[in-house]
Amino acid sequence: MSGTAIPVGVNLTSIGVDAAWWLTAARRVEAAGYDAVWAWDHFVSRGRLDDPVLECWSTIAAAATVTSRLRVGSFVTNVMNRHPAVLARIVGTVADIAPGRVELGIGIGGHPAEHAAYGIEFPPPMERAARLEDAVAAIRALWTGGPVDLGRPSIDLRRAYAAPAPGPTPRIIIGGETPAGARLAARIGDAWTCFAERYDALLPVFLTGLEDAGRSRSDVAILVAAELPDRGAESVTGVHEPSDPGSAADVDDLGAWAAAWQARGADELVLHWVRPHQLEAVLAAGERVWA
Repeated sequence: MSGTAIPVGVNLTSIGVDAAWWLTAARRVEAAGYDAVWAWDHFVSRGRLDDPVLECWSTIAAAATVTSRLRVGSFVTNVMNRHPAVLARIVGTVADIAPGRVELGIGIGGHPAEHAAYGIEFPPPMERAARLEDAVAAIRALWTGGPVDLGRPSIDLRRAYAAPAPGPTPRIIIGGETPAGARLAARIGDAWTCFAERYDALLPVFLTGLEDAGRSRSDVAILVAAELPDRGAESVTGVHEPSDPGSAADVDDLGAWAAAWQARGADELVLHWVRPHQLEAVLAAGERVWA
């Protein structure tokens, strides 16, 4: 990507907006020069449970059809929300719509009220992490097209076919905000993502995890996410809150911000949770860099 040292994407809010706003915003993000657009994967808000929330993968599929260059993906999919084989088929189909432009960010989830509301089980973190590892194994196997026979503790596949097989295969990006998550990403991910204020604490854990897994730094990309410094009146209770103001995204000088993060070891950046009142500033920042 020209204009910034490393690619920069935008994670658009899914709460309190309709599909028309989201898709228009995605087209404008592409026109402003950004590399990717990301969608949150929860069914209900972490604020008021009756807030409108767009479903992640149907939104991504629609975004794939109204853009031509932009990468589209989940930031990040909750492994408990969909059976892994169903998720593999969903993402594989979106990848057939937009070959080479689809990313699967996936993590263990963390919104108990959502699970209670929808009747989705919510086991302890260690069990969800084990299910995530099983899910990644199943998804990778199914993306070969099949037939797949795979027996894991939480999933059993028997002569499972999954055509169309995506080509190229989407990256699987592991969301890891804890030491255990960073180690899991190092072991099984194509990429690891964390928030800016957790990066310095987790990077050594991630690098040690790579060494332990016999993988090199070039095997697994690092995506760093940061929110804009002004959360404004539309803040949503319970979404990620930066604890260190110095870790916030700098849209006043996007190029310098990206260069600084490249120097710290990041391969890609995500402007996280951009809401309607923030969108114009984000678009203007992109136009200054990539116009």
